[in-house]
Amino acid sequence: MNAASPACHALRATVAAVLLLAIGCAPSPGDRVQQNVKTWKSEQKPDKLVAQARAFWSVGDLTRAEEYFAAALDMGGDEAKILPALLSVCVQDGRYRVAISYAENHLRRHPGDVSARFVLGTLYAAVGDAPGARTELEKVLAARPSEAQAHFALAVLVRDQGDRAVAEAHFREYLRLAPQGAYAEEARASLLQAVPPAESTESPP
Repeated sequence: MNAASPACHALRATVAAVLLLAIGCAPSPGDRVQQNVKTWKSEQKPDKLVAQARAFWSVGDLTRAEEYFAAALDMGGDEAKILPALLSVCVQDGRYRVAISYAENHLRRHPGDVSARFVLGTLYAAVGDAPGARTELEKVLAARPSEAQAHFALAVLVRDQGDRAVAEAHFREYLRLAPQGAYAEEARASLLQAVPPAESTESPP
């Protein structure tokens, strides 16, 4: 076999040098991934993310729907529209504590959002945190005394804790505000159960 010519050796050396230079200057796989993620995020718009979230929601992919709703919030989407959907997805998936985390974070930024506070109170009740639920529901009623559903939710909560007098007061207020409301029948039934049976006026035999 003929030995390689000096010109061939020089060509190989030049090619090797060019490859080494290219490798040294090229970004690492990790850098490329980070750049791709950055580019992807920069191209996303909250409305587009919300549309994608709703599409996943419609086919029952609740985890992916949650991720896209959360990403839409992170990208500056309208919290008033996105947060209720995000919480609904989490509740539908039975992930109450995750929903609580989203609601708590939102209320740190927007403490005056009474609707979100009402949802947080009901979520606390759902996970068995009665003191937390009562605190939030009482805050809701302090800010919005005519919130009928909050009266009913608080009435049920304190009734189950054995605080009959407070429960009755809130059941009555619920019925005053919403006499034909969705929970009117249950509120009336609870009040009837709280009334002790009338004592007999007949003389003993």
